Amino acid sequence: MKVTVVGAGAVGASCAEYIAIKDFASEVVLLDIKEGYAEGKAMDLMQTASLNGFDTKITGVTNDYSKTANSDVCVITSGIPRKPGMTREELIGINAGIVKTVSSNLIEHSPNTIMIVVSNPMDTMAYLVHKSTSLPKHKIIGMGGALDSARFKYRLAEALESPISDVDGMVLGGHSDTGMIPLTRLATRNGVPVSEFLSEDRLDAVKEDTKVGGATLTKLLGTSAWYAPGAAVSALVQAIACDQKKMFPCSVMLEGEYGLNDISLGVPVILGKNGIEKIVNIELNQAEKDNMISSAEAVKKVNELLEL
Repeated sequence: MKVTVVGAGAVGASCAEYIAIKDFASEVVLLDIKEGYAEGKAMDLMQTASLNGFDTKITGVTNDYSKTANSDVCVITSGIPRKPGMTREELIGINAGIVKTVSSNLIEHSPNTIMIVVSNPMDTMAYLVHKSTSLPKHKIIGMGGALDSARFKYRLAEALESPISDVDGMVLGGHSDTGMIPLTRLATRNGVPVSEFLSEDRLDAVKEDTKVGGATLTKLLGTSAWYAPGAAVSALVQAIACDQKKMFPCSVMLEGEYGLNDISLGVPVILGKNGIEKIVNIELNQAEKDNMISSAEAVKKVNELLEL
């Protein structure tokens, strides 16, 4: 199992670190355009191997896509990160050109790869990869829902004052501050609906805190978060590499599912060795359906800014 991560910044390096520590890949290639940067990050990470007990080889390269050849999974984190007050959508002009170039270069050397898109605005960048490459739709995955769901579970556990291992829940829809749909109705604590423990007002607060999870961190840190995004990517890569058939919400191309077409949006999927093994259709109530439609409309407006 060979994994390439493009972009050796905080998010990309965290992806590489978590993938290596889980020790399911034979090699992780970390690529960046900045001379020596990926090489330095790779060397630093490899010097933790004996301490963290992994045998995964981490290789750093400067803009040499030939070193990424025959990658089973490729992760695109490259692009400019958010600054305080900036929306994910405002990144589109710069990041679209980067993602288009990167995905083309990766596929040239790994035509059968599975692509995981992290760059923002993520749903639109995933859509761009669909429209600008020849990869089949089950091999293009947008990461956002896995991260948003982790943030949702964090906020639920906080409100419940419970261990996070007790909590389960999902976020569907767009990976944006307004487009996320935390499914509080279906969230549980050890199988018991969280509504048994939390008031409607408290659940609404959890929902709103989840939706601005990224913006909250950007305000505190001065840039985008990296630990949770890196962990979310590593979970997706592991599900594919180990053919786990695990369910995650991911941004995928919809062709009639959830009543939506020609859009990459966050819905539950089963991930395995082929990438997206199945799109899971869950029954939404009318309010959730309306939110999905609104989220899709907002993403489509951003998609219209693309030069395809």
